[in-house]
Amino acid sequence: ILQHWDVFKYVTEVFILVPALLGLKGNLEMTLASRLSTAANIGQMDTPKELWKMITGNMALIQVQATVVGFLASIAAVIFGWIPDGHFSIDHAVLLCASSVATAFIASLVLGMIMIGVIIGSRKMGINPDNVATPIAASLGDLITLALLSGISWGLYKELESKAYVNPLVCAFFIALLPIWIIIAKKNAATREVLYSGWEPVIIAMAISSVGGLILDRTVSDPNFAGMAVFTPVINGVGGNLVAVQASRISTYLHMSGMPGESSETAPRKCPSPCSTFFSSDVNSRSARVLFLLVVPGHLVFLYTISSMQGGHTTLTLIFIVFYMTAALLQVLILLYIADWMVHWMWGRDLDPDNFSIPYLTALGDLIGTGLLALSFHILWLIGDRDSDVGD
Repeated sequence: ILQHWDVFKYVTEVFILVPALLGLKGNLEMTLASRLSTAANIGQMDTPKELWKMITGNMALIQVQATVVGFLASIAAVIFGWIPDGHFSIDHAVLLCASSVATAFIASLVLGMIMIGVIIGSRKMGINPDNVATPIAASLGDLITLALLSGISWGLYKELESKAYVNPLVCAFFIALLPIWIIIAKKNAATREVLYSGWEPVIIAMAISSVGGLILDRTVSDPNFAGMAVFTPVINGVGGNLVAVQASRISTYLHMSGMPGESSETAPRKCPSPCSTFFSSDVNSRSARVLFLLVVPGHLVFLYTISSMQGGHTTLTLIFIVFYMTAALLQVLILLYIADWMVHWMWGRDLDPDNFSIPYLTALGDLIGTGLLALSFHILWLIGDRDSDVGD
């Protein structure tokens, strides 16, 4: 629906922001969920004082990260949009900046509060937060972020004509709040370390997601492939959900045996074989198999929902479903294998996987998912599966 709004038609760089900002939930909310799940599981949130300290420090930290990454994502969108087209509009650049920063900030605030509620509730009900918090962060993250991005960018686009000063004012307001969040995050020992060292994965992940956004922008701009827009959040969301659960579980499993960098019986493997990742009797291998088996039924539910709501511009033929499922299975297979290697490798390098692995994994999920989906649409077009309703 949103791809037909004026702001998406005339400021097509907003498409580049979509995977970058949806990816923020992987960079921030899912790492927050993973961090707090581990803290809850190893007893660091048992007293009200510890709980309050964890909440304030972590909330301030994700506001800092959201504002900075939202700003950088808008710069990346402007550059990626400017290079192929060769024309630059300062009004559009400021619109992208204001939309991106405001969306990132508000989405992180809302999702952060939901995550904390889910993790505290899970602990009280005796459920492992690792299995619950990250999927909720991922799915709600997509919905809330996309709704906010479209609403804010549409509102700011309307203001461009009569009140051009609104866009830079919105941008300046959220950036001016940064020092407050930095001071609060610095006071907490757990978040102080991430405040200094946690930028590399978040920024690299944003750049990887922006490349996925460029693929989306180039593909959806072609009327023959307009149908891809409705499937992109689904394939990226499912892949990101499943790999985040696995990374969070492996990380908690490793934390149970000590601190990052310590050698133990769960010592990191140099590069696991696919057999050990998917077919061993290890607890993490079993969860990888379960997560991989969720792909087909999960996607069938989404495809049926999209079809019954008459969403998008693609008729669900058998050949389309085969290509789509192949892309989805391949994406999750690659991600689960990379997760097994990456979490153990980071642990061996004295890096906490809760803070570092999920941004890379969800960003790779965005890039691989968007790339495989675009490839599937191109192959389907070449072999003659062309919808008469595409681009209507």
